[in-house]
Amino acid sequence: MPIEAIAAVQRERGAPPAIERVRIDDPHPDEVLVRIVATGVCHTDMVMRDQLVPTPFPAVLGHEGAGIVERVGSNVERLVPGDHVVLSFAHCGHCPSCDDAEPAYCHSWFPLNFMGMRADGSSAITDADGRQVHSHIFGQSSFATHAVVNEANAVRVDPAIPLKLLGPLGCGLQTGAGAVLNSLKVRSGASVAVIGAGAVGLSAVMAARIAGASVIAAVDLKQRRVDFARELGATHGSTPLQGGMEEVAAGAGLPAGFDYIIDTTGSAAVGNDAIFALAPRGEIALVGAYPPQADIVSDGTHILSGGRVIRGVVEGGAEPHSFIPRLIEYWQAGQFPFDRLVEFFPLAEIEKAIRLSEEGLVVKPVVLMEE
Repeated sequence: MPIEAIAAVQRERGAPPAIERVRIDDPHPDEVLVRIVATGVCHTDMVMRDQLVPTPFPAVLGHEGAGIVERVGSNVERLVPGDHVVLSFAHCGHCPSCDDAEPAYCHSWFPLNFMGMRADGSSAITDADGRQVHSHIFGQSSFATHAVVNEANAVRVDPAIPLKLLGPLGCGLQTGAGAVLNSLKVRSGASVAVIGAGAVGLSAVMAARIAGASVIAAVDLKQRRVDFARELGATHGSTPLQGGMEEVAAGAGLPAGFDYIIDTTGSAAVGNDAIFALAPRGEIALVGAYPPQADIVSDGTHILSGGRVIRGVVEGGAEPHSFIPRLIEYWQAGQFPFDRLVEFFPLAEIEKAIRLSEEGLVVKPVVLMEE
C-alpha cells in the first residue's frame, strides 16, 4: 500500500522548496522503500533548482540520503527490512561502463539521475491532490521522510555507525575523495592543488593526505575556508592571486607546476587557467558542475609537449558499494574526519540550510527528517 510522507517539493525555478504531504508508492520488484533519517544538501540540488539542467518540476530533490529499509520488492536479494543504507547515484547496470564496474559513467546516467523518473518513465510520488511529483532524482529524491530506491544504489552500512552522518558519502564526499583516490590515483610524494574548499574540495584535501601527497595546496575565495583546509591536511593555502594558479604553484615551491589539480568550482575560466599550472605529465580533474556550453580550452602545444591530461570526473569515478565502506573505514581510523564539515538542520529549516550553504557559511548542511 502507498504511504504518506512529508517532502520538500520543488515547484518553481529558483524558489525555496515547499514542505508538503505526499504519497509514495510501493517499491517495484527491484526497489526498496527507505525511511530517510538524514540527507545532505549538495550544490547539485541547487543546479537542478535553478534549472541549469532540465529537471522537470514539481520534483522532490535530494540525493545524499541515508536511512533504514522498511520494505523490499519481490526481486530484491541483497537487502532486508531493518538494513541501514547510504543512498548513492542511479545507474543502469548493463551498459559497457556498468559492466566494467564504472557506474559513474553509465550510458544512461543523465536521464536516470536528473529527469525525475524511473527508467520506465514512472514516478513514485503524488501530491495531496493526486498529481504526479517527479521522483527518483539520483535514484532517490531524499528530501523526504521516505524514498523509493533501486536496490543497486542503496549501500548497506554497519548499523553501529551514526546514520545521520553518512548521507554525504553518497555524492559530495565521494566525489572529492574519489577524484583523488580513484580517478587521478594520486601518487605518494606528489603535489596536489585543490581549487575550491567546499565539501568536495575539502574531501579531496583529506584524500590527498591519505594518498601521501607531499604538497597539498588549497585555493578558495574565502580565507576561513583556506584555513580550514590547512587544519584538514593542506600544506599550503591561498586566496586567488593575480598570477592565477601558476603563481600559486610558484608560491608552493613548484615552478614546473602541480602533478595533479582538482577543480571543484565549475568555472571554465578557473579550469582553463589551472591547466597552465600543470607540471609535465600532470593531470587536472574537472569535478565541478560546469554550466552547459562552458568551453574548456588550452594551448595544444602545452598539452601535447608535456603529456598533460584533462580528465572529466563524475562522482569521483566511484563504485559506491566498495568505495563508501572504504571512506567509512578511513573515518573510523581518523584519516577522513568528514564529520567536521557537517551541520544539522531539521527538515522544516531546509530553506535555511540551503541558504547558508550558498553563502558559504556551512560546508555540508545535513537535513534531519525526524527533528
